[in-house]
Amino acid sequence: MSETTTKTLQYRVDGPEDAPVLILGPSLGTTWHMWDRQIADLSREWRVLRYDLPGHGGAPAHPAIAVADLADRLLATVDELGIQRFGYAGCSIGGAIGIDLALRHPHRIASLALVAASPRFGTADEFRRQGVVVRTNGLDPIARSAPEHWFTLGFAAAQPAIVDWAVQMVRTTDPGCYIAACEALAAFDARADLGRVGVPTLVLVGSEDQVTGPAEARTLVAGIPDARLALVPGASHLAPVEQPGAVTDLLVRHFAGVAQDTLSAIPVQQPVPVVSAPVTPVAEIAPAVPAGDPAELSGEEPAAGRPDPLGAGTRIRREVLGNTHVDRVTAADGFTGDFQELVTRYAWGEVWAREGLDRRTRSVVTLTALIAGGHREELATHTRAALRNGLTPDEIREILLHTALYCGIPAANAAFAVAREVIREETAPKA
Repeated sequence: MSETTTKTLQYRVDGPEDAPVLILGPSLGTTWHMWDRQIADLSREWRVLRYDLPGHGGAPAHPAIAVADLADRLLATVDELGIQRFGYAGCSIGGAIGIDLALRHPHRIASLALVAASPRFGTADEFRRQGVVVRTNGLDPIARSAPEHWFTLGFAAAQPAIVDWAVQMVRTTDPGCYIAACEALAAFDARADLGRVGVPTLVLVGSEDQVTGPAEARTLVAGIPDARLALVPGASHLAPVEQPGAVTDLLVRHFAGVAQDTLSAIPVQQPVPVVSAPVTPVAEIAPAVPAGDPAELSGEEPAAGRPDPLGAGTRIRREVLGNTHVDRVTAADGFTGDFQELVTRYAWGEVWAREGLDRRTRSVVTLTALIAGGHREELATHTRAALRNGLTPDEIREILLHTALYCGIPAANAAFAVAREVIREETAPKA
């Protein structure tokens, strides 16, 4: 086990000390055990390093809210081990980390495999809402729904032990780190940069994947110059678990013959993750089953010597209020366009962008002011924003209760009716 700090990741290494290095990255909510069924074969030819995301598998809970931050922590980890160049295979968010590495540190990557990955994972609004749900309800609803997103129905019915293992993995994840990873995926968008990925790339996807399926895989293949597509029949999102033999064969063939250099060998390690509840390696559970965001608003040229706040305002407004809302209110219409640009530039680019208060505090102030002014429509919008900015329903209730003293009972009564409906909509787990 590595001595993990905020700059490195928890990891495990298997395979010959003098072999070329292959790194395997996990998906959100899983641990390095999702790759257990590949290790026996891969570790014959490679020195295989698997890592856990922060707060996953008992790893220290140091949240990272950007994919680039996770990639930097992985590089810090391999730098400590003296690894200079390696092959990399990552699943889902692990694939996003691989894309980031290939774009920012191309000299470190010898070859790349992207499993159940995408250049853009859904929408920012979806992931930020998922963060709100976890903050409100904990990880249990996510854990209970994980198997239906990760496995085909037939596999889940035939392998109840693996389904239980999957649920347990999510339940033992640190909620704060899970929410931070959702933020990282919300902000990740490599669509415009895929042409700069300059290493041989295998894009591997389960034919039944409903999370990041064949359509997303084909987008990767179309954008990466040296990429090929591999479709795994009878597999959903966690293809390495559901169809281990097929995935292993594809990885072995893709990475075969890749010249990789390491400056020093890595000592053999057999770590035992420390988790709040034991998570059984998937290899021990059951035998293998046979096989953009819209463009920023345009604005005037910035004044000399001072950046135009419109760009920052657009970004912050979308992060706080969500793309759906911002798209609706800024939809091109000649009557309100200038007003919306003014709001974006000055309210969001000047005031919300200031460093004096964090966004949680700004949400508290904004809710109070809107209640005092009786602005119910804006109150609904900013109740959603407050949940995105980290306030819990209990904290919002306390804010509304407090305003009853200073803004009046009728104003607070109206605010409770608006906020209750918004909170119900935003925090209800998806079926």
